[in-house]
Amino acid sequence: MPDYGHDLQFGFFLDPATGDPARTIEIARILDDLGYDLIGIQDHPYQQKHFDAMALIGYLLGQTERIRIFPDVANLPLRPPAMLAKEAATLDQLSGGRFELGLGAGAFWDAIRAMGGPVREPKEALAALREATTLIRAYWSGQTLRHDGEIYQAIGARPGPPPAHDIGIWLGVLGPRALRLTGELADGWVPSMAYVPPSQAAKSNAIIDEAARATGREPSAIRRIYNIGGDVAPLVEAGASDDDQQIVGPRDHWVNVLTHLAVDHGFSTFVLWGVPTAPRLRMFIDEIAPAVKERVADVRARM
Repeated sequence: MPDYGHDLQFGFFLDPATGDPARTIEIARILDDLGYDLIGIQDHPYQQKHFDAMALIGYLLGQTERIRIFPDVANLPLRPPAMLAKEAATLDQLSGGRFELGLGAGAFWDAIRAMGGPVREPKEALAALREATTLIRAYWSGQTLRHDGEIYQAIGARPGPPPAHDIGIWLGVLGPRALRLTGELADGWVPSMAYVPPSQAAKSNAIIDEAARATGREPSAIRRIYNIGGDVAPLVEAGASDDDQQIVGPRDHWVNVLTHLAVDHGFSTFVLWGVPTAPRLRMFIDEIAPAVKERVADVRARM
């Protein structure tokens, strides 16, 4: 797969668990101070041990100064798109343009039903995601909404406030039809390495690229964001493989793997999962991230 030429960004996947809110806030501030680009927060409103993702994001944006935050990814069945668009624009305005929107079609349908949300078959869930993406964009553009779709209706709604910057819509999807939708409409794709190893991601990226070209878009219009887990360990058990679902090995191994994911698979944003110890967070952003940026720049210079 090609390198899409995006600037490299590094983030952390912050656990929204309710057990120690002071520590959650502290970690967000540490990430901000260390120079991370992004915080991703999962959105499972039915999980009783999680804070509400959007409320938490709003609070953390108010506790930080520079870092951007996004739902990784927002649960569309429980968040009507017009309201989600208003939430997103509000958070973006109040934070000075530090909100991005990760969006998913939904999962764990029994839990969604238990909270009063709709249970959608795959075809219907995809239609909802398509309509929501279009409707949210229309809201942010300032147009009076006149959407009468199969799933959503918003007739005559007046949007506002506008977002402070062009918020990206990053879809967290897996199936071929949803990947084609990503290529047609989205600004980014957000898979997780634990579910989509690099070998599968390469096939998925090809579907996205083909769909983008078919609608007159450049594949580089879609940023590829990868949620990655693993551990910085003294020794790697085996050589890196595109079937790996996490990264385990010393610093240089991480640099090699992330460089490969960037230049050969087109990923440009890496969101780290795992235990947020201070040494681990500092090593990733102070040692691994700069080395990956340098290595990727060298490769690009030779192309």
